[in-house]
Amino acid sequence: MTPATSSTTGSATGRGLSEVHPHYHAVSSARRHGGKPEDYLPLHNWFDASKEFMCDFRHRALRHHAQGVFEAERVFGSSIVNSDGKHVPTRTLGEQHVWEDCGRIPTLADWLRAIKGEKWMLARSSAQSDRVTDEPAWKETTHTQGLEPLAVPGDWPQSDPTHATDATSAPRDRLLTLRR
Repeated sequence: MTPATSSTTGSATGRGLSEVHPHYHAVSSARRHGGKPEDYLPLHNWFDASKEFMCDFRHRALRHHAQGVFEAERVFGSSIVNSDGKHVPTRTLGEQHVWEDCGRIPTLADWLRAIKGEKWMLARSSAQSDRVTDEPAWKETTHTQGLEPLAVPGDWPQSDPTHATDATSAPRDRLLTLRR
């Protein structure tokens, strides 16, 4: 069994365990595009940097999506020149990394839709939090539709319904919900 397919490392093809070391992504890039794995390691380390604080598949929510691929291009430039002198498009390498880990290129919205809403995510104060989450009307409506509410229309402060007064305020007409 080779290191890239061992039971402790998974594989860089997306068929192994859920976590693949950036080195194996770099080896895969070198096989596909030439050069040495070291040419690609900084990019693959960047994609997996969030493992520093979330060392399971959830770390991928921060960069393993289409927007993350474009962000990699902003960080590393439009192409990476490998040791053979070949220019390899950064987005191609980013898409390869995400594809190998996820089996597709999800959108950022795909990841965000999977987040279950919690009281603290919206609450500006415990009183508002209780008002938002203890409303029987939304419980019946949203649970039958498979939605998890974060706010109920008309539950915003009444002082100025069209102007956000701080980072946690929002216009009154905005209803924030997440699909499960």
